[in-house]
Amino acid sequence: MPKIQTFDATGAPAGEMDLPAQVFGVHPQRPMLHRAVIGELANRRTGTHNALTRGDVRGGGRKPWRQKGTGRARAGSRRSPLWTGGGITFGPVPRDHSQSIPRKERQFALRSALSAKTEAGRLVVIESPAGQSKTKAVAALLRAVGAADRPIIVTGAGEAAFARAAANIRGARVMDARRLSVQALLTPGMIVMTKPAVTTLTEVLGA
Repeated sequence: MPKIQTFDATGAPAGEMDLPAQVFGVHPQRPMLHRAVIGELANRRTGTHNALTRGDVRGGGRKPWRQKGTGRARAGSRRSPLWTGGGITFGPVPRDHSQSIPRKERQFALRSALSAKTEAGRLVVIESPAGQSKTKAVAALLRAVGAADRPIIVTGAGEAAFARAAANIRGARVMDARRLSVQALLTPGMIVMTKPAVTTLTEVLGA
């Protein structure tokens, strides 16, 4: 069972904490992490890209010149893809890029990402700063625990004021423990997690 140093709301050491091995101590599997990240990125795509084919471009109803006798190549429309201002051949059309990720596979990918961060010493657990709504105080806390550079702040239930204050910090990313992203967890920044967030993750991922 991994042990980690915890800090209070001011950044001072507050003892050690045992992290559940089933969430923070598993052996990461790179293929599963890769599939989870690719799926998350694909699900963010809107799929609204569109190009006009020759049937969508306005105009081109009249034949530019007669079929024979001009010495020029045959042409039936000014909106041919061969012409300037014409349609696009095989252009992108609206589509759904989303990928279905099995729930258990995604949960294991989250456990793998959290375990990798813990093993690398990139995870910090702090006491719940309940009622903390000052961005200046949150920034001082992040500096004290060595996580001032682009941290991922994970909050639990009842920490809305702390989440709002942390969201004002440039480069910081605030995430709810129930809505974690594998891609975000794999970024180089430190993960700053509150104790309620650890409890929530244990309930959600420890089963």
